[in-house]
Parts: sequence; structure tokens; C-alpha cells
Amino acid sequence: MGFGDLKSPAGLQVLNDYLADKSYIEGYVPSQADVAVFEAVSGPPPADLCHALRWYNHIKSYEKEKASLPGVKKALGKYGPADESEEAKRLREERLAQYESKKAKKPALVAKSSILLDVKPWDDETDMAKLEECVRSIQADGLVWGSSKLVPVGYGIKKLQIQCVVEDDKVGTDMLEERITAFEDYVQSMDVAAFNKI
Repeated sequence: MGFGDLKSPAGLQVLNDYLADKSYIEGYVPSQADVAVFEAVSGPPPADLCHALRWYNHIKSYEKEKASLPGVKKALGKYGPADESEEAKRLREERLAQYESKKAKKPALVAKSSILLDVKPWDDETDMAKLEECVRSIQADGLVWGSSKLVPVGYGIKKLQIQCVVEDDKVGTDMLEERITAFEDYVQSMDVAAFNKI
């Protein structure tokens, strides 16, 4: 935790790296933190450690005001980079992995709709069994046909009322209408009788 031996080259290197994007040890003004670290350094850092040297010369210029700088002087180990323990690091990575796998297992919600279709034949002579067979022959990813019944319309004509469940982003009513009315020998028109989100 914090800076090690600031008299050793390795310790000064840590200080230099720490000050690469900071002007002071703590905060935005010189404080007792700078004084504590300054006193632990034996002398000006070598020129190749430019950040540490810049900081050293800057704090040296406060020589006379040292005592009046803000903050409370703490032990040297309290300053510097937070040395995350391997254990804490491992725990965090484990938690992240658990979270990611949990998220991956969650199935994406598939928006579905239940649609009731009215399929009208041309006349009372249309083969309704054949008409239904044609409708059910339409296969598509995300389309499941359900129950059906024949509903009298009048004049002996019956329409086919058929249920289907579709995945909204794969099958739309326009596509169904296009495919069903393509059986023009049997189908006069198609309407959506009911449409419910599931």
C-alpha cells in the first residue's frame, strides 16, 4: 500500500509514475501529504524521472511555508497508489464473471402475438378443406398455426377462422395476407379478426 522506500530507485519510479498525471500527492494544492513524501525522498530525483523531479522542485519552493500547508501529515504508507490486494482483485473479477454469465443465461424476451384470421372463400362451392390445407401449408420461422373453425357468413357461404401465434419481429400480418391471398383459386380475402400481444 502506498509508496515504498523513496530512497531506492524503485521507490522513486513508483513516485514518478504516480505523479505522471498529478501535480500533488493529494488534491490540487500543496499539502502536508506533499511534505511527508518530500521528507522521505533523500534528494532531487534523477532527471529521467521528470514528473518526480518537477514535483520535488515545486514542493522545495514551499520550504518556508511547509508547516502552514493544509492537511494532516500521515504515515508515508498512507500516500501513493492504492495497492489493490490480489485477493480483492480476484474477488472483483469473479463477481464480474458471475454477473456476465447470469446476464448471458437470461433468455431474451421474444415478443409474440396471437392472431385470429378470417379467410373468406369465393362462394359456397369453394372446397373449404382444401382452402384450410392451403393456409396451413404456409410455413415460416416464428409462425405456429392453431385451432380453426368454419363460421357461416350467409348464403350458405362459410369463412375459415384460424388462429396463429407469431413472433412479431419475424412474421407480420402483411406477410400473412400476401401469402394467404396468393391462393387465389380458393381465397377471396383475408382479414384480421383479432390481434393480441402475448
